[in-house]
Amino acid sequence: MGKIIFNGEIKSRSDVKVDIEDRGYQFGDGVYEVIRVYNGELFAGNMHLNRLMDSARLIQMKVPFTVAEIETRVKELISGDQLQEGIVYMQLTRGVSPRTHAFPTSDVEPVFVAYTKEIPYTGKLKPGAKGITTDDIRWLRCNIKSLNLLGNIMAKQVAVEAGCDEAIQHRDGLVTEGSSSNVSIVVDGTLKTHPASNLILNGITRQVMLKLCADHGIPYAEEAFTIADMMAAEEVLYTSTSVEITPIITIDGQTIATGNPGPVTERLQQLFADEIERQCGSVK
Repeated sequence: MGKIIFNGEIKSRSDVKVDIEDRGYQFGDGVYEVIRVYNGELFAGNMHLNRLMDSARLIQMKVPFTVAEIETRVKELISGDQLQEGIVYMQLTRGVSPRTHAFPTSDVEPVFVAYTKEIPYTGKLKPGAKGITTDDIRWLRCNIKSLNLLGNIMAKQVAVEAGCDEAIQHRDGLVTEGSSSNVSIVVDGTLKTHPASNLILNGITRQVMLKLCADHGIPYAEEAFTIADMMAAEEVLYTSTSVEITPIITIDGQTIATGNPGPVTERLQQLFADEIERQCGSVK
């Protein structure tokens, strides 16, 4: 994994340097994406790349490449690294300019970087995770996948120190999302998840999951829910590029329902595995 994409060119990682006045480094002035790779193929790649473009547009950042151009380079990187199972991380910053809070007034070129990381895929349905609730202290534009992740990091650390897998964030008792995931519940057989708004990131796995619900007759609603609703739910699950679809079986030390993965979650896990195979081929 010694190669990276730097401003459209594939180079050795050791040959690339980031300027100290890169606005991503000094301000977090940039956006990013993480795309899962199965069987050497991008999963939901177009959805991720279009979200990268949307995030850049929302912070008034120009993108020097088209989706097709980025996809071509990323596929070349995957091939060159001989990556079979893992991720591609990519980020775009506003560029290098003398430090000042306002956008640069001169013509500054954005800086684009991408690299791969190997992550084995076991193909096993995950048995369950532990969650902990915490206040959502983040800014009000969580729909932008920006480099400003300090609030998320602090929430994740709360989970780690409590021996949990994920921090479930809330605003005055209304659940928003996890520190690095979307959170859903099942009530009376219906999947419920927070509406796509400025308060959450509209996760790609979340979007794929909702389409699977629509395609396979699983009732769902994009509807906000409270901590109390969650604790009384039949099932709780969280979704992201890294955890795919995983049940949460305890929250704040309390067992959710029976303490076992529920039937809706298990069905969605299998449908998601089928979707991986449909897009990327059979993963061994």
